[in-house]
Amino acid sequence: MYRYILFDLDGTLTDSSEGHYACMDYALEKLGRPKATRQIARKAIGPPLIESFTVLCGLPDQEAERAAALYMTYYHIVGNRMVRNIPGLPQTLRRLREAGLELAVASNKETEACRQVLQNLGLASYFTHVVGTTHAREENPKAAVIGMAMERFGISPAQREQVLMVGDRRYDAEGAASCGIACLGVNFCGFAPEGETIAAGAAAVVHTAEALADYILPAKERREHHAL
Repeated sequence: MYRYILFDLDGTLTDSSEGHYACMDYALEKLGRPKATRQIARKAIGPPLIESFTVLCGLPDQEAERAAALYMTYYHIVGNRMVRNIPGLPQTLRRLREAGLELAVASNKETEACRQVLQNLGLASYFTHVVGTTHAREENPKAAVIGMAMERFGISPAQREQVLMVGDRRYDAEGAASCGIACLGVNFCGFAPEGETIAAGAAAVVHTAEALADYILPAKERREHHAL
């Protein structure tokens, strides 16, 4: 039985697509670069920002860092207010908390940006900790934020089997594996290529918020919920 559930943000707790597209367009336009196609921009939801601007948009390292800074500037002003809830997700978070589980956010987005989005969507009260990236040059940021979230809970190596990472991209599964914990993939928004999280080590993939709760909660609590 899991006791600690760590959540990715974009594509897992939220549908961030419209805000993300606006921020990418803004950053590239400010640099005098052509806008990314929606196909490319969609692939950039989930990876670290600098990686997205270098690998997907072809920017050199220093320009990619500038693009990431511009993206986040616009995100704090506009983009965070364009994020939407995943259908049924608030109810699922309530079920998990009522079952006594501890929840945290472990995201490649900056911590303050995560907090803003959670507040805007009315989700902040469900999470004991919110951990995001704090430095653009951080190596392996997903494993780092997962590890930090586990430290905040005081999770010992012997308790790792009680921890589950929930995310929609391979970075979540790979980060979880690096930290010695399990990962559940979700496909709420379709941001990842088919089979990506499974190939990266996720134990399973669920497609609805209710299925997410059913996967995590013990059978007894699932039966009680469906009997209501």
